Amino acid sequence: MTMQTKNLGNAGENLAENLLMSKNYKILAKNFRFGRNAEIDIIAESNNTIIFVEVKTRSNQKLGRPAEAVTVQKQKKIILAANKFLQMNNFFDRACRFDVIEILADNENWKINHIENAFEI
Repeated sequence: MTMQTKNLGNAGENLAENLLMSKNYKILAKNFRFGRNAEIDIIAESNNTIIFVEVKTRSNQKLGRPAEAVTVQKQKKIILAANKFLQMNNFFDRACRFDVIEILADNENWKINHIENAFEI
């Protein structure tokens, strides 16, 4: 991963966090890791629901829409980390959902799309 790609990803995650806070979501954790490869970008709470958010930022759509990068394999890793987070915080009685926030960083004209319930267990 190049530094430019990492910076783009970090900028996208910050934009996504600001979007969630503007919707009155409470941010519970960022970059929550379980094991080597299972990570959740943002964990938030809204209306007593725990929301696991994957943020995908792209500078163009040559490889498709950013949300298309959240493959079934990636979803399984997110679900694995989500289960660990729920266990660690004793949140098993809480409703939860999986969202994707896709960001297209096209020069100065960034587009953001919040996809609620993007996938399910």
